[in-house]
Amino acid sequence: MVVSTLLHQPKYSIRRLSLSFTFSLFSNISSSSSFSSLCRSHPFLPNPEPPPPVPKKVPFNVSVHGRTWQDPYHWMSNTKDPDFSEYLNRENSYAEAFMADTHKLQRTLISEMTGRLPPNISTPPERFGPWLYYQYIPEGKEYPVLCRRLEVEKSNSLKAILGGRVGKEEILLDWNAIAEQYGYVHVGTCRVSPDHNFLAYALDITGSEQFMLQIKDLRSGCIVPKLQVNGVVSVAWAQDGCSLFYTQSDENQRPCRVFYSKLESGNMDSFPVFTESDSSFCVDITSTKDGKFITVNSNSRTSSEVYIIDASNPLVGMQRIRERVSGVQYFLEHHCGLFYILTNASLGENKELCGEDYYLARCRVEDIQSANWQNIILPSEDFALQDMDVFYGHLVLFLNKKGNPMLCSINLPINIDCEHKKEIEDLNPWFFPLPSNSCSVVPGSNHEFMNSVYRVVLSSPVMPDVIVDYDMSRKGFSIVHQDEVKGVSFKLDLNQSFGLKHDKEENVQYSELQRWKDFSHAYHCETKEVISHDGARIPLTILYSRTAWQKGQSPGILQGYGAYGEVLDKSWCSNRLSLLDRGWVVAFADVRGGGGDSSWHKSGSGLHKKNSIFDFVSCANYLVKEDYVHRDQLGAIGYSAGCLLLGAAINMCPDLFRAAILKVPFLDICNTLLDPNLPLTLLDYEEFGNPQIQSQFECILSYSPYDNVSQGSCYPSMLVSASLQDSRVGVWEAAKWVAKIRDKTCSACSGSVILKTNMTGGHFGEGGLYGQCEETAYDYAFLLKTIRMFEQ
Repeated sequence: MVVSTLLHQPKYSIRRLSLSFTFSLFSNISSSSSFSSLCRSHPFLPNPEPPPPVPKKVPFNVSVHGRTWQDPYHWMSNTKDPDFSEYLNRENSYAEAFMADTHKLQRTLISEMTGRLPPNISTPPERFGPWLYYQYIPEGKEYPVLCRRLEVEKSNSLKAILGGRVGKEEILLDWNAIAEQYGYVHVGTCRVSPDHNFLAYALDITGSEQFMLQIKDLRSGCIVPKLQVNGVVSVAWAQDGCSLFYTQSDENQRPCRVFYSKLESGNMDSFPVFTESDSSFCVDITSTKDGKFITVNSNSRTSSEVYIIDASNPLVGMQRIRERVSGVQYFLEHHCGLFYILTNASLGENKELCGEDYYLARCRVEDIQSANWQNIILPSEDFALQDMDVFYGHLVLFLNKKGNPMLCSINLPINIDCEHKKEIEDLNPWFFPLPSNSCSVVPGSNHEFMNSVYRVVLSSPVMPDVIVDYDMSRKGFSIVHQDEVKGVSFKLDLNQSFGLKHDKEENVQYSELQRWKDFSHAYHCETKEVISHDGARIPLTILYSRTAWQKGQSPGILQGYGAYGEVLDKSWCSNRLSLLDRGWVVAFADVRGGGGDSSWHKSGSGLHKKNSIFDFVSCANYLVKEDYVHRDQLGAIGYSAGCLLLGAAINMCPDLFRAAILKVPFLDICNTLLDPNLPLTLLDYEEFGNPQIQSQFECILSYSPYDNVSQGSCYPSMLVSASLQDSRVGVWEAAKWVAKIRDKTCSACSGSVILKTNMTGGHFGEGGLYGQCEETAYDYAFLLKTIRMFEQ
């Protein structure tokens, strides 16, 4: 596990914005499994005594667009109702009783998972100014510690100023100390001031994601007492190192206001700079890489509006670059007097490109409001532009080529005349060499504008995380660090090196023999294309042990997400080996609605959301038909909005899955989107549709998991986990789903549906390093019990 460096949060990007319906019946897709009934085809799972809890029913009518139906569990949305707390506690007791016979198995799994952890977990130092910043997890602790020390070659010039601080490690932030004090810790944004004297960070100590702004004076080690503000999401420093901008959320946790405060002034009062009145937009604030401008970004799911502030004179006011247009996004950086803008705005002569393909434009700082930006890199058939980063003398582009991530650097400034627009390959790009099997490419902090080295974390299902430095000046790279996996042997192929995911030959300079740990000799990973209901080809990544897997006889687990344009995480996970080594198949379905190009996202969202559900079912059927997984031993797992996908698939084909895990599940989509007072509801209209519009309501209702539970059917065993303090997905969604499953479906089968609620944590749980192992061991023990009946 790589500990992410939290010197600052990633800039607002296309990938970060994309967080992240024609009415039809489900009956046109069938499953290939003969597992039609747990009751008839399989032995009962022994359910504990007493029987599952039965919550009260309270009559409640829902009426929309002339349709009325009953929701007897609506009362659960009042989390302050003492009956609801009592019900959750009874469900937790039932879950504990159901899992009682797996305690020994859980201990075995925990021992396996913790035994693979290296004794020292840390990030390589990253230079920012004269300091080297890094993190590590102390031995036996759950959480990281953020530290710094002076860079050796910088020390002599600063020795006279800093005296005894030279060469000493300074602890800036210790997550463990906060957790010990409050019982919970979640640090959001975290940024060091340009003069390295202050650390601004947002702290959540309840799990509700109500972050409080904390400013730590790094010279004294003390918290600045007069500037502790609740509801802070993002921060940005001006060049003087004591002028701070921050965003604050409203009662629905929508960041909508920007404030300015001056540290080390007499009263340190904050005053408002900007307010976003449109409830479908959120405000994010950051700074350009060179620190010369602060950008205020007002974003919906699909549109954005950007304002700029001169960071050297922050009180002169804001300047809007262009008026917002529906479906148009802008992302801005600065380099030597020029703004570089990544956008999907209309190109004039090619109106159809608006909202689909992104291109790169530029203009002089003084011409930012001009209508005549210079378009310098146009989209092409080969590459889709997804993001950018800027360094002194270098532009880094994140690309997508036929579903594969790529990165390249281009020297700055780009010398072209206004009449000739270029494609990427016309600008002599250096494509970063990447392992051919890499599924995940994540940038490091890369905070230093003057640096010519770009740091990236690479990972795949069979390759532990590798931190690589790409030298854009020398066109060379070096492997800085790779995660250690204890107790697992790996094969080092000396003939193997980083490959090029590009057709052209490149003059790549190797700083050393490039080698990395790869477990492909022990674990096989392949990607298949599965044909969905409408002929679309869905990437399905399949992972299994070369020695433990048995064709047609092995159990398996399928994971999907399919929302907000987010890429499904397929990076290395050592905990996963506890399933693979027991013969399990682990598969990842990159269904529509998830990451890729914008058309892939759009074809699985809004009125087309059911495409992602059909895609998931098609991938599940493929695993069975092609004998990767035994037809009666397929499980599935979903997280958050991924549970919308999984819950709908279960309703569509209850006999397809033997077991399912739904974590902090989004299941009651129709009722949630009908309540504009809930956090994120209005923001989600662009992703799922607005149920106030009848055609969109009909589509949402047609697949809503909670509203389509099949009466009397035999449903799979389910572990449903939720968190009481979850502000993103209400805890009642999981509780209502379980209550309705127990009420409507086969009573014998629903006894193996359990609800486990974290009564203190939030959407992201509360476990650290070892807590994650315990949670995963619980999940795996549930799968092993319900699918393999302990015959692992």
